[in-house]
Amino acid sequence: MTGKQSDAQSIRRALAIVLGAAALQACATEWDRGVHLPQGDADRGREAFVDLRCHVCHEVEGFDPPTPIVAGTRVRLGGTTDRVDTYGELVTSIANPSHRIARGYPPEAVTVDGVPLMSLIYLNDVMTVQQLVDVVAFLQTAYDVVPPPIEPREVYPSEREVYPSEDADVL
Repeated sequence: MTGKQSDAQSIRRALAIVLGAAALQACATEWDRGVHLPQGDADRGREAFVDLRCHVCHEVEGFDPPTPIVAGTRVRLGGTTDRVDTYGELVTSIANPSHRIARGYPPEAVTVDGVPLMSLIYLNDVMTVQQLVDVVAFLQTAYDVVPPPIEPREVYPSEREVYPSEDADVL
């Protein structure tokens, strides 16, 4: 084989690999849509919540743990809210509690030297993926999501000019 034939074959081979990779990427519609975990079971999640001792620091709306434990600070979960904690947010809050501190609590009540207390118990070392998705399923049942109130807002004069009312004389 001559040098030109070898170069042409190498170019064709490289082009085939690039086109094949592009075709595979075009078929892979789910690759860029995030993590997809298995469905959780709320009943097993309630059990895991107790087994993992989550109830030591967290109280869940409508749930009475079998052995009441009182920690210095108890972070409330569940109840009526106008802010939806998505599945992904709940998973992230459990697996990576340092990403956000619990709202409504003074930092010194839920952290040690700026590190969330939940990060200090190394839950990721003992919790299985199944327990994680089950606990999330359990927590989702504790929230009653209501639409946020719609507050009337002032209409500014410039908006009246752009969006005249039906009463205005419009040509």
